[in-house]
Amino acid sequence: MIIVRSGRVAAAGLAVALLGAPAAFAETNSGDTAWVLTATALVLLMTLPALALFYGGLVQSKNVLSVLSQCVVIACLMSLLWFFVGYSLAFGDGGPANGFWGGFDKAFLNGVTAESQTGTIPETVFFMFQMTFAIITPALIVGAYPERAGFGFVLVFSSAWMLLVYAPVCHWVWGSGGWLFQQGVRDFAGGLVVHATAGSSALVVATMVGKRKHFPQEMRPPHSPVLVMIGAALLWVGWYGFNAGSALGAGQSAGNAMLVTHLSASAAALTWMAIEWIKFGRPGLVGAVTGLIAGLATITPAAGSVGPLGAVIIGVLASVVCFYAVTLIRNKLKIDDSLDVFAVHGVGGILGTLILPVLASLGPLAPGLGDVSIAQQSWVQLQGVVVVVAWSVAVTYIIIKAASFTMKLRAKPEAEIEGLDMHVHGERAWHGIGG
Repeated sequence: MIIVRSGRVAAAGLAVALLGAPAAFAETNSGDTAWVLTATALVLLMTLPALALFYGGLVQSKNVLSVLSQCVVIACLMSLLWFFVGYSLAFGDGGPANGFWGGFDKAFLNGVTAESQTGTIPETVFFMFQMTFAIITPALIVGAYPERAGFGFVLVFSSAWMLLVYAPVCHWVWGSGGWLFQQGVRDFAGGLVVHATAGSSALVVATMVGKRKHFPQEMRPPHSPVLVMIGAALLWVGWYGFNAGSALGAGQSAGNAMLVTHLSASAAALTWMAIEWIKFGRPGLVGAVTGLIAGLATITPAAGSVGPLGAVIIGVLASVVCFYAVTLIRNKLKIDDSLDVFAVHGVGGILGTLILPVLASLGPLAPGLGDVSIAQQSWVQLQGVVVVVAWSVAVTYIIIKAASFTMKLRAKPEAEIEGLDMHVHGERAWHGIGG
């Protein structure tokens, strides 16, 4: 089975992966392998500790430990589920139904040997790299329900969501037999597969779990902007593995992906800070790093399709669009997507997916669209967005509805008042500090 980490037509320098290909067809490249091993570690860093610290700093001090616990346990649980069946559903061969799912042929890594390769790297390395994506995607959704979701519900929901939402979409977009891949949808590193799925699902979770007790009457500031900044900085570093690692090789494609990732993040951080400076008279740190994350999420699907100039434009647009998406969701619609998962990740991933055809040929080093027109690729990208968002929303709703029949979605009222740290976990993140 052939895997191309972009659409039907690969961006310049993009690796073509041959799952399980005999050594005669592709020789293992030590440089490519070393880079993807490094990228794997960087992407795991994005969840632990980066995302955990970023989210932990944004909540109240009495709920820091609960967020950290959720991220740690999700990382462990998704790793096992990916080994059991997730990898097979995403990158296996589903036979006659291969357009829609990968089947069970690679469950428990069945058929994977020491000689199995994915392009120029061992398949075990590809498995691990993709595992880190399967870890961080449900972990992103943690930001939709902090300070109130029951711990048992978090584990059940995250498990079902990874297998029923993430794995199928991963197969559709990144598997050569996937029907969206066949349509030519481009998603270099996860604008659709990661950010659109997590973001749109986060909106559903936030609505169904319900608002925090103090929302929206009392909007409490992050308890530790220091932790927020540290987490965001680590996410920035880890994102090099996320985007540049998706080239699956140490070549020009990886280099360009790293370059455009950095430029987009930089432009987005400055733009968000400028917006807050103009509107509120203060250049806030939390705002700047929120813009940073928006720029990173938005460049993710386009990292293999745009050049440096396109990346800067994407960064500026990311902050403008995501900033006002936060205002719309929080202030107008009154949806308690507590840490703005949809407004930043969902909107960012969708925006990057839709804008890449327009910017693909702009400026030096831009890979272009090959023989596909902007109009053709734009239509394909739009179809991909609609399908992925609709699937994510529908299946998320079903998962939560089913879970609600067997368990409580929320922690007990007294736990929300006291804080989940002590009430659920019996520990405090900070001793001597109240709520």
